[in-house]
Amino acid sequence: MKKYNVAILGATGAVGQEMMKILAERDFPLGELRLLASRNSAGKKVMFKGEEITVAEAADNAFDNIDIVLGAAENDISKAFAPAIKKAGAVYIDNSSAFRLDPDVPLVVPEINPDDALRHNGIIANPNCSTIIALMALYPIAAISPIKTIVASTYQAVSGAGVGGMRELDEQARAIVNGEPVKTNTFPYQIARNLIPQIGGFNDNGYTSEEMKMQNEGRKILHAPDMTVSCTCVRVPVARSHSISIVAVTERPVSPTEASAAIAKAKGVKLVDDPSRLIYPMPLDTSDQDLVYVGRVRRDLTNPNGLNLWCCGDQIRKGAATNAVQIAELFSPKN
Repeated sequence: MKKYNVAILGATGAVGQEMMKILAERDFPLGELRLLASRNSAGKKVMFKGEEITVAEAADNAFDNIDIVLGAAENDISKAFAPAIKKAGAVYIDNSSAFRLDPDVPLVVPEINPDDALRHNGIIANPNCSTIIALMALYPIAAISPIKTIVASTYQAVSGAGVGGMRELDEQARAIVNGEPVKTNTFPYQIARNLIPQIGGFNDNGYTSEEMKMQNEGRKILHAPDMTVSCTCVRVPVARSHSISIVAVTERPVSPTEASAAIAKAKGVKLVDDPSRLIYPMPLDTSDQDLVYVGRVRRDLTNPNGLNLWCCGDQIRKGAATNAVQIAELFSPKN
């Protein structure tokens, strides 16, 4: 079996660390694993499958003899190193938003549009976490009847802002219990016992950059250039796993029974829907695993072609790291 030399760019961050974990869990056919990060992180020792790996500083020559690069770095870093990665002949699977809307770069969720990945020119983009989770819930329905419109509200965990977001929620919760002043750093306002209806900067249309991703990226992934999306993204005091309320309007009516049956058969999702027994998706149940849970499937009362549903998924795993590793697996001998 062929083995692949893999580098992780941004290896010491939350997503980079999760990529390491998932490579091990999924027994990816690794030759060398090269961990790359900033100068400040270079020299750190990281354990992987019982062996110690030293983190190296990311540099243009750090990608020599690498087959696949998993990107877990910010946009500016991703853009800076993409030319060197392509020059080295590696396939760059990038988790940042730097290349997602580039018409020459595939934007891929392997369960939905795997063939797009095979038409790459050296770079494959990983979609936004909320886009992945929402489309995982919706793609079985889209296979029955194309989706014309999505109205979504996301309830996004603090871990979507990285390690700093998780730390800030914990520190603020302790401060409140101890009667101490609450400090803010990662978020613009206190997040403990609060909701913040803003993720990303505001555009001229009043929507945030995060909210526009679901339309712009969703169109590309589903090959639905005319699909419209109205989205509100909210940061909530939950440690891990994003939750999304969705109304999907299809070309023809799709019954809740028909939709539920399709979801139950689909790869990567799990139907969790029995209101009579108070069974529905929740962040606690979906954390630290890769399935997107879907429930509360019901008719929309405002549109005869509309369906309402609720879904939850771990945005660090399926919403980021796992999706990237699954893309890499499209090039492995297992596929």
